[in-house]
Amino acid sequence: GDVIHRMLTATQYIAPLMANFNPSYSRNSTVQYLDNGTVFVVQWDKVYLQGKEDVGSFTFQAALHSSGRIVFGYEEIPVPVLQISASQHPVKAGLSDAFMVLNPSPDVPESRRRTIYEYHRVELDTGRITSRSAVEFTPLPTCLQHQSCEMCVTSELTFNCSWCHVLQRYL
Repeated sequence: GDVIHRMLTATQYIAPLMANFNPSYSRNSTVQYLDNGTVFVVQWDKVYLQGKEDVGSFTFQAALHSSGRIVFGYEEIPVPVLQISASQHPVKAGLSDAFMVLNPSPDVPESRRRTIYEYHRVELDTGRITSRSAVEFTPLPTCLQHQSCEMCVTSELTFNCSWCHVLQRYL
């Protein structure tokens, strides 16, 4: 979205591994991406932890498929993720989404109060992240996948949705 707020970025993420990485430590460290229209891939290659460069480099990636499938791949994880310090930066792996609402402040009428609502989070067990491992997220079916009234009516989804003839979509 167009709203940037520090706390919002802490609650909106797709993170194969979030930690205090320092890509500028080595000339061999890179963060690269590829988008071929079907999959968008971001790869952190030979990145080091800030202040802990002696433990070795990390190589991992996130692949976002147009089908909604997300795959995290871990090529090289030199130390157990549970041993990475979170004192300088949070250590997370998973998915999270949130939104921010600007409400008028009761104390100062011309100002607004920001409220962030985190409505979904999937946290990976970081103890299971190891070299040469992967995690796959497969989206659950939703009512938005229906393209016609007939598909909506015959659906076996258990959501309380209905077909909107004006918008020509399931709501």
